[in-house]
Amino acid sequence: MSARLVACGVALGVLAVLVTRRDFDIGGIAESAKNTILEAVGMRGIRNNNPGNIRHSGSRWQGMSAVQTDSAFVQFDTPEAGIRALSKLLDNYARIYGLNTVRGLIARYAPASENNTAAYAGAVASALGVSPDEAIDVQARKTDLIAAIIKHENGLNPYSVATIKTGVSMA
Repeated sequence: MSARLVACGVALGVLAVLVTRRDFDIGGIAESAKNTILEAVGMRGIRNNNPGNIRHSGSRWQGMSAVQTDSAFVQFDTPEAGIRALSKLLDNYARIYGLNTVRGLIARYAPASENNTAAYAGAVASALGVSPDEAIDVQARKTDLIAAIIKHENGLNPYSVATIKTGVSMA
């Protein structure tokens, strides 16, 4: 039974990645069905072009969709715009707050009131090959840092390094 559930989850995950690709013809699949698939596999951030799952805060982000149908999370016009916003947040955390460890960045980004921040920081640090409390050059590691955050937030990272670098370069 559990193997069947895992296979179903993997299949839904693959389908979700496919339907988020701009060049994938979803044929007769209605937009609401596409969104249901993404929700079922926990990929709200991918659907919203907000792979960092940035919450509404009153800020008007560059590339933010004119119509916001998700009451909790910002929706962007493109994945690159969502990645740009995540990049800007990380820049601010490093520049304004002096945060330069994965634990410090993630504690600010994903507070313990909403997340298992220690596990989140551990996962991101592991992806970067550092300890959570090791000082890092946020600018030099930003592409890897964003990729790890996207993976943690969505369960996978469907974006290429080039797409992430494009979003970072827009910041």
